[in-house]
Amino acid sequence: MINWGIIGCGNVTEVKSGPAFNKVADSRLIAVMRRNKSLAEDYAGRHNVPKVYSDANDLINDEDINAVYIATPPGSHMEYAIASIKAGKPVYIEKPMALNYAECLKINEAALKYGVPVFVAYYRRSLPGFLKVKDLIESGSIGKVRFLHIQLFKTPSEDEKLGRLPWRVDPSLSGGGHFFDLACHQLDYFDYLFGPVQKVRSVVLNQGGLYKAEDFITAEFVFPDNIVGTGSWCFGVSKESNRDFIEITGTAGYIRFSTFSFEPIILINESGSKELINERPEHVQYYLIEKIVQSLEGKGTSPSTGITGARTSWVMDEVVKEYYFGLR
Repeated sequence: MINWGIIGCGNVTEVKSGPAFNKVADSRLIAVMRRNKSLAEDYAGRHNVPKVYSDANDLINDEDINAVYIATPPGSHMEYAIASIKAGKPVYIEKPMALNYAECLKINEAALKYGVPVFVAYYRRSLPGFLKVKDLIESGSIGKVRFLHIQLFKTPSEDEKLGRLPWRVDPSLSGGGHFFDLACHQLDYFDYLFGPVQKVRSVVLNQGGLYKAEDFITAEFVFPDNIVGTGSWCFGVSKESNRDFIEITGTAGYIRFSTFSFEPIILINESGSKELINERPEHVQYYLIEKIVQSLEGKGTSPSTGITGARTSWVMDEVVKEYYFGLR
């Protein structure tokens, strides 16, 4: 039985992840930690969690806990991950894996030294719809893949417009802006489909002036087999311009789908147009947590690890390095 403790029981754990720990076979959530103990107690009461902590080290050193889920902002991922690893406890880390690639390497070095596995919450590697896209590509439905294109445009939140800035646009806590929070899912998924990015070129700007982090990015990527990726991310558009769009083009057709809105998957090739359901589970991390539990019990493997998660952080760092020159 895998007995989980969560460090940082914030919004991401309410539906996306937290309940899944008790729904996956051979898994249960037995403790949560938050610095504000009353908020931790509130979470524990609503989710039937027996133990509550306000100090992460107390949770990490709880003898009943044998795996730790780190769901804090990225600024504290490395600290908590290494402390858990030194305690001999496998860690499941929210994405992105850490503030930057250098911190990811330190986590993986500790994991290697102490022989403790690390997993990262890039759950699209296990979601049914995204596996369906992978199957379409591997079955040759669009021929040989030549290139892919990403467009992700979002309007600023009202809080951002009023200067009440979320931690996601504070690089000291998140590593960057919304690009780090959202594009990491896309970049990691393409690592899963095509292998590690080999080359990066980018333009990174702040156009809106609402915060110091980047809010506009264009980037080009080269994957193995000369597959080329391009992407545009803008977090300062009107609501009418919001967009969540990916298209993968091959020699015999193309696949179109979304990253976050779970729109139907569109396949177009010589046989015509086909629409496939992109299932959104009640708890989107369920399938990955299931694979992690199976991996910890020696019954399978996880598609997302500290090694793959670090590669995604390397790509993001390469994209923004000129913009943040001197800050990293």
